[in-house]
Amino acid sequence: MSSPSHFVSRHLFGPGPCNPYPEATTALTRPLLGHLDPEFIAEMDEVCAGLRTLWGTENARTLPLSTTGSGGMEAAFVNFVEPGDVVVVGVNGLFGERMCDVASRMGAEVVRVDFEWGTPVDPVKLTEAHPDPKIIAVVYAETSTGVASDIAEIGRRKGDALLLVDAVTAIAGVELKADEWGIDIGYAGTQKCLGVAPGLAPFTVSDRAWERRVEHPRSWYLDLGMLGGYAGEATGSKRTYHHTAPTGMVVSLGAAITRILDEGLDNVIARHRAAGAALQAGLEEMGLELFAAEGHRLPDLTTVKVPEGVDNAAVRSYLLEHFDIEIGAGVGAYTDSVWRIGLMGPNAQPASVPLILGALKEAIAAVR
Repeated sequence: MSSPSHFVSRHLFGPGPCNPYPEATTALTRPLLGHLDPEFIAEMDEVCAGLRTLWGTENARTLPLSTTGSGGMEAAFVNFVEPGDVVVVGVNGLFGERMCDVASRMGAEVVRVDFEWGTPVDPVKLTEAHPDPKIIAVVYAETSTGVASDIAEIGRRKGDALLLVDAVTAIAGVELKADEWGIDIGYAGTQKCLGVAPGLAPFTVSDRAWERRVEHPRSWYLDLGMLGGYAGEATGSKRTYHHTAPTGMVVSLGAAITRILDEGLDNVIARHRAAGAALQAGLEEMGLELFAAEGHRLPDLTTVKVPEGVDNAAVRSYLLEHFDIEIGAGVGAYTDSVWRIGLMGPNAQPASVPLILGALKEAIAAVR
């Protein structure tokens, strides 16, 4: 095992995790509390309340699941899909594909609606793909392509279906209004714009969805009916034991939420928007071509085409070795032809932009 002197400090400008807010890191050094300690229960209540603000919801069942964003995806499907249920999934990237996989493992009749990678999901095609689905599922901010889809319009057109949304790369970075947009089931992750280490999945469920839940889901650990007695709908000291919650991570998340709300959520979103716009303009000034469709580009995660004749991996290795900068490759068919550059959480700052642009320009020149 490496000694602490060998640890390296990186600029995490990839698709996640990002560098955490200092407040989130400092909170991890606080004395550890037990998961049923009254002080921790109070902290959990505050975290759930803060998550409601970030989600834009009044849902009582809003809580941090003890899992990553991918676990949040699984929880979303295992608690609401029974064999034979029709689930319509919009697929415009890797995580839409994963939704199809997870839903099919629950025995769903999956109606897959494909869109070209780099483009948003079309609300009309998605909502008209089946006359009576139980669930319409879509990724709001597709991490594999840097594209945002119009969740508000999908919510307006969902009919009687439950709207299930992946907000992993959206929460605390771009506008998110679960109640106004009609999101019934939503999951996210802590390692993106929330500016916390990976390990928790902020989750929210509407009363409308709760009435249609699976009473005895095939996952004990992710059973929201059991979890609700510990966090989310439960309040105060009347808790039923379910599992040993990662108390340090919850406290860290609470510190990040406090930091975000102290700055002002609208201000945080504006900061991400400004940093993303500056980065994208700078990349185009360098003569690089952006991958995501114009008008649908995420500010917090920019995708850019690798110039012809440039080795994707060599550039990323150069950035890591010479500048301690991490950016991401593309995925799937775009593994070698796309870079993914994230400006999330505390990294969504004006000072990040010239650092990335200057380093990338040098790296491209060095490996040609």
